[in-house]
Amino acid sequence: MDKELAVVILAAGKGTRMKSKKPKVLHELMGKPIIRYILDAVSPLNPALTGLVVGHNGEQVKKQLGDSPLVFIDQEQQLGTGHALKQAREALVDFKGNLLVIYGDTPLLTTESLEKLLEVHSENNSWATVLTTDMPDPHGYGRIIRSENGEELQAIVEQKDLEPSQQQIQEINSGTYVFRCPEVFSILEKLDTDNKQGEYYLTDIVHIWAQEGKKNYPVKVDDYQEVMGINDRVDLSQAFEILRGRINRQHQLNGVTIEDPANTYIEPGVKIAPDTVIRPGTILEGNTEVGENVVLGPDTTLIDTRVGRDSRIIKSHVNKTEIGPGCSVGPFAHIRPETVLQKGVKIGDFVEVKKSTIGEGSKVPHLAYVGDATLGPGCNIGAGTIFANYDGQKKHHTHLGREVFIGSNSTLVAPLRIGDRARTGAGAVVTRDVEAGVTVVGVPAKPFSKKNK
Repeated sequence: MDKELAVVILAAGKGTRMKSKKPKVLHELMGKPIIRYILDAVSPLNPALTGLVVGHNGEQVKKQLGDSPLVFIDQEQQLGTGHALKQAREALVDFKGNLLVIYGDTPLLTTESLEKLLEVHSENNSWATVLTTDMPDPHGYGRIIRSENGEELQAIVEQKDLEPSQQQIQEINSGTYVFRCPEVFSILEKLDTDNKQGEYYLTDIVHIWAQEGKKNYPVKVDDYQEVMGINDRVDLSQAFEILRGRINRQHQLNGVTIEDPANTYIEPGVKIAPDTVIRPGTILEGNTEVGENVVLGPDTTLIDTRVGRDSRIIKSHVNKTEIGPGCSVGPFAHIRPETVLQKGVKIGDFVEVKKSTIGEGSKVPHLAYVGDATLGPGCNIGAGTIFANYDGQKKHHTHLGREVFIGSNSTLVAPLRIGDRARTGAGAVVTRDVEAGVTVVGVPAKPFSKKNK
């Protein structure tokens, strides 16, 4: 833990332009709320305290982040960024060190940039250090006013307060700062609302300290997209494209072939081994892990799923499933949670599997429903087979032994056990257990003999 670093994230704004009842920082970006990206960037810094200033619908934010080691700070009235930071004074009453302040709507910030900001702050014994960038279209952002030698920071001027000569400045304020603490809380008392927005500007701290002869420094990041704030749903979609590009590029550099990155969606927590091929229309969500030499897609969705090496999944939807090595799934398969496909399993077209374990080398080639079942190795399930697992009140289990053959259009009525190498004839309705090696036929199914042939 860095006892000389504290973090305050400002997340109390109403987010009016999102036109939503949900707080802006809880809107999702590639499977995670915006605020989670800020927390992920800050976590490696190991601060002594991380405070989150909440206001509009703050209870929703607290509920969503209840599992995080945060200090929640309430801002009942939103009177500007300076006022927001002022609310953190009590939480930091005994803290002496560097205070990192970040806006809660900047999900593209990286840990590396924050580390650089803190490094420059410490090396220069700065009072305030601000993360900046050159923005191609700086309209709407506060502009950075540097000293004559270009090294120090003299002031930050908000868009509405710009003089005509300052309109062309492209270096903008990202809203990410490091301040000396507790000195910053003393200077907050000197802020006023003498500006066109009638708010307490956090940026005024820089100007006041500069006038007092205290040195402040800017730290410029090369990629202006990194400091992008989310103000509306257009911004949200732009951030989505940027983040998706980052993620896809990193997987490509790690040895994954992504045939069409613009039509591939991979969430941040996904892990993919080298020599895997991702075809167009593939969506990988949650904690999905994919082994080596796998082919995914086209048009395949995996959610919280593990895929073993050398498997292939095409045009299918798979959720919370363990897929072993050398498996084949799809096209048009639906694999539901709590399913395990062991080595070399084939799940073919228009097959649904739910809460079942399919043994090594078993095949469910097409047009079948397998629910609440255990299949031993080497089984073959014919087209049109239904595992009837629900009696109207409860779910029941079906157990198949080794190398069981189920004829087309069979119905297996659970609870049921079918022994090793048993068989059912086409169209059989099996309501009773079947012993090993026995063939059953008919409705209801009975052991086959020459007499009933």
